[in-house]
Amino acid sequence: MHRLLCQRQQMLSKQIEYIIDKVKLLMRYSNSTFSVLTWLRFVNQRAFVILVIHIVLVCVFSDTSTAQTAKPDFTQFVDPHIGTAHCRWFHFTPGAIPFGMAKPAPSTDGHYGNKSGWEAVGYDFRHESIEGFANFHEFQIGGIVFAPLTGKLQTIPGKLENTNEGYRSPFDRKDEKATSGYYSVVLKEYGIKAELTATERVAFHRYTFPAGNESHILFDIGNRQGESGRVKDAKVYMTPDGRIEGFVTTLPEYVQKYQAGAEVSMYFSAVLDKKPTAFGVFKGNEQQAGKKELSGEGAGMYLTFTTKANESVTIKAGLSYTSIENARLNLQTEAANLSFDQAKNQALSTWNTYLGRIQVETSNRADKVKFYTGLYHALLGRGLASDVNGAYPKNDGTVGQIPVDKNNKPVHHHYNTDAIWGAFWNLTQLWALAYPEYYSAFVKSQLLVYKDAGWLGDGIANSKYVSGVGTNFVSLVMASAYMCGIRDFDVNLAYEASLKNEIDGNNRPRGAGKLDVDRFVKYGFVNHIDKSDASDEIWRFSGSHTLEYAFSSFSVAQWAKLLGKEKDHQQLMRLSKAWEQLYDPKTQFLRPKYADGKFIDNFKPTEVWRGFQEGNAWQYTFYVPHEPESLVAKVGKDRFNSRLDSIFTVSQKAVFGGGKNIDAFAGLEGLYNHGNQPNLHISWLFNYSGKPSLTQKWARAICNEFYGTEGVHGYGYGQDEDQGQLGAWYVIGSMGLFDVKALTETEPSFGIGSPLFTKITIQLNQKYYKGKEFVIEARNNSQKNSYVQSFTMNGKKLYKPFIPFKSVTDGGTLILEMGNKPKDSY
Repeated sequence: MHRLLCQRQQMLSKQIEYIIDKVKLLMRYSNSTFSVLTWLRFVNQRAFVILVIHIVLVCVFSDTSTAQTAKPDFTQFVDPHIGTAHCRWFHFTPGAIPFGMAKPAPSTDGHYGNKSGWEAVGYDFRHESIEGFANFHEFQIGGIVFAPLTGKLQTIPGKLENTNEGYRSPFDRKDEKATSGYYSVVLKEYGIKAELTATERVAFHRYTFPAGNESHILFDIGNRQGESGRVKDAKVYMTPDGRIEGFVTTLPEYVQKYQAGAEVSMYFSAVLDKKPTAFGVFKGNEQQAGKKELSGEGAGMYLTFTTKANESVTIKAGLSYTSIENARLNLQTEAANLSFDQAKNQALSTWNTYLGRIQVETSNRADKVKFYTGLYHALLGRGLASDVNGAYPKNDGTVGQIPVDKNNKPVHHHYNTDAIWGAFWNLTQLWALAYPEYYSAFVKSQLLVYKDAGWLGDGIANSKYVSGVGTNFVSLVMASAYMCGIRDFDVNLAYEASLKNEIDGNNRPRGAGKLDVDRFVKYGFVNHIDKSDASDEIWRFSGSHTLEYAFSSFSVAQWAKLLGKEKDHQQLMRLSKAWEQLYDPKTQFLRPKYADGKFIDNFKPTEVWRGFQEGNAWQYTFYVPHEPESLVAKVGKDRFNSRLDSIFTVSQKAVFGGGKNIDAFAGLEGLYNHGNQPNLHISWLFNYSGKPSLTQKWARAICNEFYGTEGVHGYGYGQDEDQGQLGAWYVIGSMGLFDVKALTETEPSFGIGSPLFTKITIQLNQKYYKGKEFVIEARNNSQKNSYVQSFTMNGKKLYKPFIPFKSVTDGGTLILEMGNKPKDSY
């Protein structure tokens, strides 16, 4: 009898849970309570009574609220609009999933293109109209635009200043919804509601039309978009079964700069759930009704529908970088039987899982929004480039094949990536901590390029070289992965590639960067040249290259040491001391030198572009991350602390960057510029100079002031958020964990700062790490109590503001007692 009652109770509980879940789902995603009430009207009456009784009993007898037992929803704290004034092409793609290929998103100025290949383009918070919805958003990659409209058929995108000149519609922010995994907006001109979501390689579009005979969907394929360059070729066609398929081949500016003649192609295969009443092709304003195929630059296709009021048309578009056939396969494999709502719920769930790997607790909602939006951006860029069957685009333009397992699934993925320049102070530390499986795949992905082309690429677009800054830190990133215990890649091949990257200048292609590494090896520093007809990266940045190559040499030297390669270790360690060659004791700046050993003349510490790339001597003088103690000793501890503290005091007035100027390069001439990579580590140097309280003060101030929660003030004001780097910096900085040395020591450790949160729980991947979770508790934490008074790890007192990386990944609890007075001795 008891067993029977238990079984009935379990069945009843399942019914109740099912109803509650449905109600919660509807209340979360419906536009009004009407749809909830409508649904409830059709719920079985008995079940509804049970639900009411259950709710009453919970309210009366339960001593814990349902909110405490419900799974946390982290997507509610993601605001993709943050920092979208003057943002990069990848930045506003709320329809995507983590590290996905499909990134459907609205464009306000996507068709305007990108003159130099890197400037802000795509979605600008200051704009008030939308032209269309592009499906590819990666560094140097963009295209395959869908656009719904009604009324007169228009086949060129309208202008921002005159929306009536083409397809474009005004919209209101109140009608726009965006979070990680889902986007919707009402196009006022057309009365259309547009919604976006995605799986890994399939973009979902749902357009809800008003009643009419002139409801159109454009497939604008053959025109330049975002960071992609001019179009070389394109094709779009309708298959006998009604699919719309095609491709576009582009010549992005940075691909042409670093691998002249190379191309980037994007393929798609789209199915719609409604048949059109008419169709045709277009090129510019020229339209050809009834034609099913068009090729060449500017090629596009339109479909016309007769729609009832509030009738939706859904598009599922499989995407690929290798072929239309694989785009078809990606669609069939990931989304053949998936509805838009199922895909949306799946995307939201995926994001919630990824975001939930780090849980922060605080009463300050703004800090939570900054945190999870930063984490969202860190997981958004550098997306998939391989297909479900393991096909991937090779450097030479052919198609490669990733090995498959016994289930015919590829053993790892291939990814596109912006330059890794500076990412070791944000992204890779975050990957190592909470997403080591992605870090592993990233390394394997880079090794594919090395095997195919013979050199590592600091940045790649469809495996084509797009270094961007002419350096190459992939070897440092690989060494760091190894030091962190991520070693499930071909270590021998990775080390071979890394050593070559550090010391080999023979026949080095431009796309591999470090074109002056032969002079670095010859002189022990990169000699400065004041004028040359060669590319900037060969002669203009001697100072910054010397410092960057020294850091990278150090990282690979540590790897060589662990692998027992003593000769390599000694050579690389000698090169890692190159920064000492540039130290000028008179000015106490790191100052470029000529080949004869003399410092450059007419030296101006604030001057940009002479010896230093995207920075100046004030900023780069602290670029000795691998030997901060030695730098402190050369300058003198008191002078070092006074000087660096003063730099932050002055820089705070300019919001730690370029002030309120909306310009990615606004802070280049400043003393500190958080909006760019070269000095993202220096607020953490006080941990090495006996003043950890100043690291706590300034790192926390940067989190509070440089980062905002608005469309304009998000990452500074219009600063350069390189595929999640600034967001990732906020994530690790606000947790109070950061390694100046980028986790490159043989036994890496995190420096400890001042967490913004009362409690942080990091889920650890037990495939790579011993521990299940790592917890940080900041007791008595507040805006006033921002200074650490003591540290304990698993009950043991720490006497220095550092914690070994292994202690973190072994799991446990780090407790920080906080107070309102600076304390430097523990």
